[in-house]
Amino acid sequence: MTRQHGWLVVALLLTGCATPPDQVRLPQGAPTRIDLDSVPFFPQSRYQCGPAALATVLVASGSTTTPAQLVDEVFLPARRGSLQLELQAATRQRGRIAYQIEPTLESLVAELTAGRPVLVLLNLGLGRWPIWHYAVVVGFDAERERFVLRSGTTRRREMRASRFAGAWRRGARWGMLALAPGSLPAGNDVRRYVAAVADLESVGRHEAAMRAYQAGDARWPSSTLVQLGQANTALALGDTARAERLLAELLRQEPANVPARNNLAELLAKRGCRDAALIEARHAQAIARGGPFESAVNATVAEIEAMPIDTFACK
Repeated sequence: MTRQHGWLVVALLLTGCATPPDQVRLPQGAPTRIDLDSVPFFPQSRYQCGPAALATVLVASGSTTTPAQLVDEVFLPARRGSLQLELQAATRQRGRIAYQIEPTLESLVAELTAGRPVLVLLNLGLGRWPIWHYAVVVGFDAERERFVLRSGTTRRREMRASRFAGAWRRGARWGMLALAPGSLPAGNDVRRYVAAVADLESVGRHEAAMRAYQAGDARWPSSTLVQLGQANTALALGDTARAERLLAELLRQEPANVPARNNLAELLAKRGCRDAALIEARHAQAIARGGPFESAVNATVAEIEAMPIDTFACK
């Protein structure tokens, strides 16, 4: 991944996404003025807007930290800046969901309306002379066409909406929430949400991930993605009975769900139910043929077939 020099070094994760016009469209029912004045402020040290901005959203989410505690995790001295990947990783290590919002001004304003500050990447420069900067959006005034930010050494920096929109667009409209497990974003993109929770689980935060999936299930009760996430997390927590029940319920709704059937086969094999596991695995194998999960399911079938039959007693 190419790294650029400047005030900040960034990895632009949303390059190639759709770029709607820089026009502020308020969500239906949104107030014309939003001011999250209680959001904390941490004035940055030189080149360290990343730690300062991240501390701002983490503390606003209920986490206890300071920019100084984040520096070693997110600041790259040789590059004089921070990468988004490091900011996201540090967020997860503190038990928060690093949720990347949809790259639209409407989505950003929706999160502000819901009371959540948004960490954003801005390019304050132009063309061949980028000036990368992390800030936290804490307010919006529709009548005056201003966004309000915690930025640099300024607690309350106002930017014209048009200037903010341009700087954010040049930063690929990257924006991140630090969500406490159990809190839900204003956005309704279940795939985006599940991916963010799965990333939290990947660093061993299984209990936090379960709370997040349960909150997601309340909003998206028919989502097989959320159900699959809950089942996998239950298994990671050692609750095999719950995991098996969740997978069975999912498969009643969606019998051709290959990951769910494959995971159920693996769970049954671990319980000692070799015959039942092989039935599920071969069923998944037939459905997966020619698809993206084919090799993984083939491996599951092979592992189950290789297990000694006489050592199994289904529990």
